[in-house]
Amino acid sequence: MAEMVKTDTVSVSFDGQVYQFPKGMNLVDAAKTVGIDIPVFCYHPKLNPVGMCRMCLVETGGINRDRATGEVILDQNGNPQINWFPKLQTACTMTTSEGLFVRTTTNKVEEARNDVLEFLLTSHPLDCPVCDKGGECPLQNLTMEHGPEASRMYFDDKLHLDKHYPLGDLIFLDRERCIQCARCTRFQAEVVGDDVLAFHERGRRLQIITNSEPGFDSYFSGNTTDICPVGALTSADFRFGARPWELTNIASLSPYDPVGSNITLSTRLDREFGGKAIIKRVMPRQNEAVNEIWISDKTRFGHHFTRHAESRLLAPLVDGKETDWHKANETASALLKSANGKIGVLAGSSMSNEDLWSLRELVKGLGSDRLGAWTLNQGGAEHVAHVGLAKGSNIGQMGRGDAILVIATDLEEEAPIYRLRIKQAKERGVQVFVANARSTRMDDFVSRSHRLRFEVGEAAHAMSDFRARYPEAFDALSQAQNLVIVAGAEGLTLEGSKALMQSATNFLIQTNHVGRANNGLVGVFSGANGMGLHYMGYTPEATQDLMQNPPKVLIVAQADIEYDDPTASEWLSKVETIIQLTLFKGEAISKAKVVLPIQSFAERDGSYTSIERRVQRFYTAQGPMGHALPAWQVAQRLSAALGMGREKVSASAVMLDITKAISAFEGCRFNELAKTEAQLPIIGRDDVYYGGTAYDNKGGLGVQIPSSAENGGFVSAGTVNLPQVIKPSGGKLVIVPTRELYNRERMFRPSIEKLMAPRVADAYIQLSEADAEALSIQDGDIVTVQYAGGATDVVAYVNGAPQGVAYMPTHLSDVATPTVITVGEVSKKG
Repeated sequence: MAEMVKTDTVSVSFDGQVYQFPKGMNLVDAAKTVGIDIPVFCYHPKLNPVGMCRMCLVETGGINRDRATGEVILDQNGNPQINWFPKLQTACTMTTSEGLFVRTTTNKVEEARNDVLEFLLTSHPLDCPVCDKGGECPLQNLTMEHGPEASRMYFDDKLHLDKHYPLGDLIFLDRERCIQCARCTRFQAEVVGDDVLAFHERGRRLQIITNSEPGFDSYFSGNTTDICPVGALTSADFRFGARPWELTNIASLSPYDPVGSNITLSTRLDREFGGKAIIKRVMPRQNEAVNEIWISDKTRFGHHFTRHAESRLLAPLVDGKETDWHKANETASALLKSANGKIGVLAGSSMSNEDLWSLRELVKGLGSDRLGAWTLNQGGAEHVAHVGLAKGSNIGQMGRGDAILVIATDLEEEAPIYRLRIKQAKERGVQVFVANARSTRMDDFVSRSHRLRFEVGEAAHAMSDFRARYPEAFDALSQAQNLVIVAGAEGLTLEGSKALMQSATNFLIQTNHVGRANNGLVGVFSGANGMGLHYMGYTPEATQDLMQNPPKVLIVAQADIEYDDPTASEWLSKVETIIQLTLFKGEAISKAKVVLPIQSFAERDGSYTSIERRVQRFYTAQGPMGHALPAWQVAQRLSAALGMGREKVSASAVMLDITKAISAFEGCRFNELAKTEAQLPIIGRDDVYYGGTAYDNKGGLGVQIPSSAENGGFVSAGTVNLPQVIKPSGGKLVIVPTRELYNRERMFRPSIEKLMAPRVADAYIQLSEADAEALSIQDGDIVTVQYAGGATDVVAYVNGAPQGVAYMPTHLSDVATPTVITVGEVSKKG
């Protein structure tokens, strides 16, 4: 055997075969990449190694050298002599180094694995026939491969602990099954930063407990059920719902998440659903550039609307009465034709790219280009297209020397996966600055000097004047090797949001942080397809124009207008005719002439464009509800009825048209979006050592649209039009809408009814002590908030809002509340 040479790549011998690996790679992961399985329980490639379970024990050694000369000592066969360590080593706590020798299949190693498994099984119940993890359980798999053939335990000595113990409303713990690997506690502490789980007691009685109120208070709790190597942790949504081998796993995307989290919908034919496929659980799907292997609990537990017969619209309505598609299409077509081009569209950000394109072609074919994006207070998507996060970027690869600025957004509530990934980036050495008018959860993960403050409504002003306001932060950002600015719209009007995005764009251009990987602008748009709206030509400016100058016929597509905008009834009254495409009965506008039922993301194929401009596919997972159709098909049928050519037969055919017409989507055909490539670390796959079966990405990694600044494209800074900041006056307070992840938006309501009710807050408002005193309001009082277009009763919390300002989350009341910063009156009820 030749002497190994020291390079950035090192040579390591596994069982007599030499392989090349990056220096410092975890030994378990390295072995896995070359098809060698070192079994583990406590180790997970997304967590810091702890060497607790001892399942990964291997023999290790190094080349023996002469101490005097340093020359390699050869054995009698002329090969280097190996100095093997006298004791077995935990592979998970070792990394690859030059000249390392590893033996994974010796009798000594196999005996150690057998002993570890026998020890674990002495306290583990024989629950396999009823355990949710059965069929995808690492303990089950490893016992079959490495475990003892018989047990020497005395059954009477078995320790009996609590079963089905609720750690919270969503996650149950079976204490008898727990093997004390600490994956769950480490995930919550290391990855999420929610230190809400802990070990309690010692020895055999060691147990997992929750130390938060409410129990297991985290937006990421469901991920612990995925990485648990046994059936100790189960979810309230799926437990006892199906056996893993009964499930069909379909690649999909989160319908809520602007980040584009990759998910798998595990489905099964269901008798109560008419023998059609039904979603039984939602699992993460590995995409290291997007969500890695994590998803938020809203994505995981928010799927019930897809089959909720009580809330879903199941048949077309004309004049409020159910009818068939023929009559509905005939009526809608006649109304559109008679409008003589005086038509407009308001489309929500849950519409797919194919939906938006088909609707656009319908309206343009009728002579109109009034395409409104239903994003009332957030603009600037054109700047994300201009200088957005460049192709090939991955926040997970950013580290020391890089910087991220988060401004005017509460990522915990608006894009929790981004919060999680940026928190981890900070721990890798990225300088993270958080700029906002108020404290958010992101503040918990940065130093005090990196928390930047400005007055309510002044985000654009602060960004425009960044150097003067925050000189130290300016130096750190401008001198960073890579810089990402993540901008939202909290406390802003549409004009303020556009000014913020322009200011951020200017900053990136002037500091040379555009056009290359891990640099650029990200806009935290709401919904799954905010950037898709932009590329398909829908703008919030057109929305404002439609509200101010209503068309003869208005098409409302998957937008809950009357719930999102308190003033909607006023301006909708000026529209002559409304045609609506919606999933829900309750979303139907009272004066709509025609209401057409459309399918959810789970019932059809399509694609979304994430805030990083990554176009990704989702696939049909579940049988359709009633007579609902995909929105693109509804639009295509109307186009055909109006003589605009034959309707397309599939979403992929619609995307083909998009790729030909919109240059940004060149290369985004469905077969391109479906392509995958090897990802590291290797998660799941056939051995299921790391838990779960739905992690492997077989549905596609998507295609990221290049920004204008890439490939040598010229970009220039633009003029910032700073708007006037809204101030309190005449006894009125400035009402600042904020977001809560769990709210009463239409899509999420069926999941509230099913299991999420304890997690959704009652409607509330936050006041300053001075304002509360002036209004004779005490903490916990019920108050009435009056604003343009309506009023609602909420709980008042006196907890440090700036004087003259009241923070009020949107979509927590049953009535419409402001979604754009405004002024209003607050008074004690009664």
